[in-house]
Amino acid sequence: MTEDNGPISPSSALESGRSIRTRAKARCARRRSGRAPTTVAAAAAALTLLAALGPAPSSAASPPAPPPPSAPRPAVPPRFIPGPCPAPSEPISALSTARCGFLEVPENRARPGGRTIRLAVAVIPATSAKPATDPVVFMAGGPGADTFDDIPFLVDSGLNRDRELIIMAQRGNLYAQPHLACPEMDRFTAKAVGLPYAAPSTERLLLDAVKTCRDRLTAAGIDLSAYNTTENAADFADLRTAMGLPSWNVYGYSYGSDLALTYLRKHPQGIRAVAIDSVAPPRTTRLPVTWRSAHEGIDSLLKACAAEPRCKSRYPGLRRTLTEQVRRLEAQPLTLNARPPRGGDPVKVVLDGGALLNLLVANAVPATDVPAALEELAHGRPERFARARAADSLQTVGEWAHGLTESVACSEWVPGTSAADLLNAGRRAFPGWPDTVLAQAPQLPFQHEVCRVWNVPDRTAAQRVTTVSAIPTLIVSGTFDTKTGASLARDAARTLSRSTSVQIPGIGHWVVPQSPCAQHVLASFLASPTVPPDTVCVGGLAPKPFTIIPK
Repeated sequence: MTEDNGPISPSSALESGRSIRTRAKARCARRRSGRAPTTVAAAAAALTLLAALGPAPSSAASPPAPPPPSAPRPAVPPRFIPGPCPAPSEPISALSTARCGFLEVPENRARPGGRTIRLAVAVIPATSAKPATDPVVFMAGGPGADTFDDIPFLVDSGLNRDRELIIMAQRGNLYAQPHLACPEMDRFTAKAVGLPYAAPSTERLLLDAVKTCRDRLTAAGIDLSAYNTTENAADFADLRTAMGLPSWNVYGYSYGSDLALTYLRKHPQGIRAVAIDSVAPPRTTRLPVTWRSAHEGIDSLLKACAAEPRCKSRYPGLRRTLTEQVRRLEAQPLTLNARPPRGGDPVKVVLDGGALLNLLVANAVPATDVPAALEELAHGRPERFARARAADSLQTVGEWAHGLTESVACSEWVPGTSAADLLNAGRRAFPGWPDTVLAQAPQLPFQHEVCRVWNVPDRTAAQRVTTVSAIPTLIVSGTFDTKTGASLARDAARTLSRSTSVQIPGIGHWVVPQSPCAQHVLASFLASPTVPPDTVCVGGLAPKPFTIIPK
């Protein structure tokens, strides 16, 4: 294992990282009754599945009600229980025809007879009149993202065209019970746009929020050590058997690829084919690799500009401009008021070197606009970056499952790495940048300190294991991906003997919803996974033209 191997960075967590989700939601707003991006939604997500089920009618003759899922109970086999679909505050049309329920499983399989948890499940019907009998099960990114929020992108990408699509909330996520939300951390994120990115005062506020959330979750009896990728993978294995499915296909992106590869390694039975998108291999999920991915994605974008004559002519020396602006802002941060991109009152934002780097990694400014935004910044016009920074001031409080995020990161990604490892990886990625920027993992600032507070057991021996498999696998990457760099796909492919790797130029994190070509390749693969998929469309692809502003 090399020194700089490491994880997907959830801006989640994380996926402010949520950038693909933010931009895609904006594009799909009309189809989804105006749903706002995750980072700017005005209301918290609605009812959990249990609330939708409602209380049982009371009667003296009725048998006693079963204990709630959080109470200790005798060991029972995992079971799927039909029930109503989750009810998001802004409806998802595909759920209107779905079959739903929840999977009941142990919270910690190492503790027989302990408490059980419930994971919401939806089966989206196929649009084909004669669908295949093997469905696709989806593994979402994050960790901690609302899986159900991804349904419109999956449907628009054709995942349920020829077979049913199965969605399950990962343990701890929205619509699971318990839901490991941390409103304290959401409120910190909203406030942090007006704070220096890596200042000690910012760190203290973050750690206070983390401790408050951890204390609240553990006081409720939640076993944080049980919220990990091994248990997540076992949940999916239990779902297949509980639903009586002899076989299915797996599609996961970002953290979901980490989960899918763990699932493939530990529970290969019944897997017909696996597709992973924006890949984070378990063997290489270590904190310092965030710098490797950031460098790859940004470097690919800069090279694409240099290869486009109009972009090269208008923005010469773009790499030098980026370095100069990171150094300048870190030495003299800008404080200004900016209006969030999707509306609202102007808010105070601080732009320093760390904030600029993280906006690029989060793809908060669309890739096609990055050269123009850097040129404007260099000439005293920081508005594009300031508006992008202001976006996080409007948080959907209580939706993201930070409890799952931190439990996975702190047990699987961070142990065995040091602050020196992280800084050295940053120096290799961006020579000449200030150490104050390079000391923090992109999208995961102060993560070593956060993990000391979160305090879950080291699980690296169980998780940082290479997946070796001959099950047909499709690996999809985007050249502009700054969170899970395209080279990580090569790491995964080395031990997947029947894998096909596809790289889509000019696309960032979570490729399939953004690329009709990738959608075609995925459909071809799922139709006949034992033969090479149709990848002809990839050969004619190029990044979209960059925005050219007047001189």
